[in-house]
Amino acid sequence: MIRTGLGYDLHRLVEDRQLILGGVHIPSEKGEAGHSDGDVLLHAIIDALLGAAALGDIGEFFPPNDNKWLNANSADLLNTAWHQVCEKGWHLENIDCVIALQKPKFLPYRTKICKNIAQILNVNEEQIFVKAKTGEHLGSVGTCQAIEAWASCLLSK
Repeated sequence: MIRTGLGYDLHRLVEDRQLILGGVHIPSEKGEAGHSDGDVLLHAIIDALLGAAALGDIGEFFPPNDNKWLNANSADLLNTAWHQVCEKGWHLENIDCVIALQKPKFLPYRTKICKNIAQILNVNEEQIFVKAKTGEHLGSVGTCQAIEAWASCLLSK
């Protein structure tokens, strides 16, 4: 059996917060506003994995109104969700992601981010890919007010 999952997340970009993507800190003037560390990429991956396994979504697992998750490390959230997916017998075939951000440039960090995601999930690096697009100076992404991430995954058992 195979199943696909699709995840999406969006966060405002604000000063005095770190920009964290895939569990990697990226130097930037602004970072994600969020209840946890705001890592939009890992949040989208969590939703993709949980959706493919029909286990729920990130809001059910880690409610934003629960102070237990305040400033939580999203890598820990992904690890928790992934263990639930694995307990149901699912195996990861691949994850493919898109990040939409105007700046900073993503490419210098891609390899490190893919490696980090693979390490969190305990899978091969070749199973993870992330690419980025700018907002072409349009909309909330293009004016550096927000960051978005989409993730798709393929699970099998």
